[in-house]
Amino acid sequence: MPTSDDQQQVMALLADPATYGVATVERVATHASVVFLAGERAYKLKRALRYSYLDYGSVERRGAACAQELAINRRFAPGLYLGVSPITRAADGRLAIGGAGDTVDWVVVMRRFEQSAQFDQMAGRGALTPALISALADRIARLHALAEPRPDYGGAAGIDRAITITVDNLRPESGRWFAADDVQDWTLRARAGLARVAAGLDRRRAAGKVRACHGDLHLRNICLFEGQPTPFDAIEFNPDIGSIDLLFDLAFLLMDLHGRGLDRLGNLLFNRYLDQTDESDGLAALPLLLSLRAAIRAQVTAAAGRRSADAAGATAAAAEAVRYLALARALLDPPPPPRLIAVGGLSGSGKSTLAGDLAPALGPPPGARLLRSDVLRKRAAGVAPEVRLPDAAYAPAAHAAVYAGLADEARRCLGGGVAVIADAVFSSAAEQQAIAALAAAAGVAFIGLWLVAPQEVLIERVAARRADASDATAAVVRAQVARQGGVLPGEWGPGGQRAGWQVIDAAGPAADVARSARAVLGLPADRR
Repeated sequence: MPTSDDQQQVMALLADPATYGVATVERVATHASVVFLAGERAYKLKRALRYSYLDYGSVERRGAACAQELAINRRFAPGLYLGVSPITRAADGRLAIGGAGDTVDWVVVMRRFEQSAQFDQMAGRGALTPALISALADRIARLHALAEPRPDYGGAAGIDRAITITVDNLRPESGRWFAADDVQDWTLRARAGLARVAAGLDRRRAAGKVRACHGDLHLRNICLFEGQPTPFDAIEFNPDIGSIDLLFDLAFLLMDLHGRGLDRLGNLLFNRYLDQTDESDGLAALPLLLSLRAAIRAQVTAAAGRRSADAAGATAAAAEAVRYLALARALLDPPPPPRLIAVGGLSGSGKSTLAGDLAPALGPPPGARLLRSDVLRKRAAGVAPEVRLPDAAYAPAAHAAVYAGLADEARRCLGGGVAVIADAVFSSAAEQQAIAALAAAAGVAFIGLWLVAPQEVLIERVAARRADASDATAAVVRAQVARQGGVLPGEWGPGGQRAGWQVIDAAGPAADVARSARAVLGLPADRR
C-alpha cells in the first residue's frame, strides 16, 4: 500500500531539524517503519502499509500498534522505550508532535543509541565478542523464563501458519526475485520437515514452551545499551508472530549469526542458552526453525527492495533476498549422523578450550551441543557457571549425579539428531566405558580424546583461570595426578591405549591441540 499524502507531510515534519531544535536529523528505514534520530531521542513512525501479516493501514491501527509496541518492548528494553506521542494538525494546518488539534498519526518515542551499537553493525566490524554473546544468551534465557505462556498459539499449527504466510509472500516474487523452482523446493521440504517434528512441537506447547516472545530476534534488533546487550523492536502487530516456541525465537538469532559466517559465536550462544534452560526436547525441530527464519528474512528483504526508490539499493536487496532463500534451502539439507565426542583429561589439560573449538564444526548449524560437567554442576546448584561452589558439591555422590545428568542430556540431544561433545575429567575406566556405551546404545559413532600435559603445565593453566566454570585449584591437580600415578589413568593399557579413546598431546598451544584433535576426528583444519 503506498504511503499517503498525510504521511509524507508527517515524515517531512519528523525529518526537519527545526521540529526538535537540533542541527541534523538522521533517518533510518525498516520494512514497516521509519525512525528519525534527533538529538537524544528517536521517533518511530509506522508506515501506512498492509501485508498478509500486518495492518498499519489506518491512523487508528497505527496508534494502537504504537501503544502495543511500547507495552511489549518495555519488557525487553525498559530504558529505551519512553512513550507514545500523537502527531497533530492545528486549525491552521500546521503539524506538531503532541500539539493541539486533530491526531493524524502516532510515533513511538525512544531514547536514542548510536547505530554503531547495533549488533549487526558490530558484527560487520568484528566487534562482537564471546563475552557479549554470553551476556546476550543469559539475557534471552532470563526473558524467556519470565515470558507469559501462550498455549493458544504455536505448536505445529503455528509453524504451519508461518510457513503459509512466508510462501504467500515469496510466490508473488517468483520469476522476479526468486526462481519459482527454488520457492517450490523450499515449500515442499519445509512442509515435509514439519510433518516429522509436528508431534514434538505440540508436546512443547503443552509443556508451556510457547510464550510471549520477542518474535524478531536478529542482530539488527539488538543493541549495546548502557553496557548490556539489549533486544528491542519486538513484534507487536501480530500475536501469531510473537507468541511462539522459545526455540523459534532463538532460531532467528542463530540463523543470523550463521548467515554472517559467525558459527563460533552462534555455537556459543546456542550452548550458553541451553546450559540455562531445558530445551533439548526441541532440538529435532531446530533445522526447520532455522530454515523458516531464513525464508522469512528472504520475504522481508524482498518487500523492502520493492519499495526502494534507489536502483542500487533494490539490486542489493534482491541479491540479499536470493541469498537468504538459498540459505533456507541449505538448512534443510539432510544432516550427517550425529556422533558423540568425549574430551577427557585432568584439570588444566585444556578440555574446555578444545571442546569449544570443535563444537561449531560438528554437524549442521549451530553445531554440537557442548556438555561440560563443570557447567552442569553449577546448573544443578542453581547458580551461574562462574559462581564458586563449596567442596560438598564435589563429594562422590554429587560427582556421580553430575555424570548421570550429563549422560541423560547427551541421550536427549543425540536423539534430536544433534552431535554432542562431553567435556569432563573421565578419570576412571568406569566413566570412560560408560560414555562409550552411551554412544553404542544410541547407535552413534564415538571417539574419546584424552588430553595429556605435564603437571606443571596443568597447574599453571589452572592458576591463570578467571571467571571460569571450573573450581579446580593447584591442589586439585596434584591430587588428581597422585590418585592415578600420572597424567594417564592407571587402568589404561600399555602405551596409554583404550578402545575408543586416543591420547592427544595438550602441552603446547591451543591451536596445535585443536589441529591434532581435528585430524583424529576427520574435520577440516579450521572452520570459523
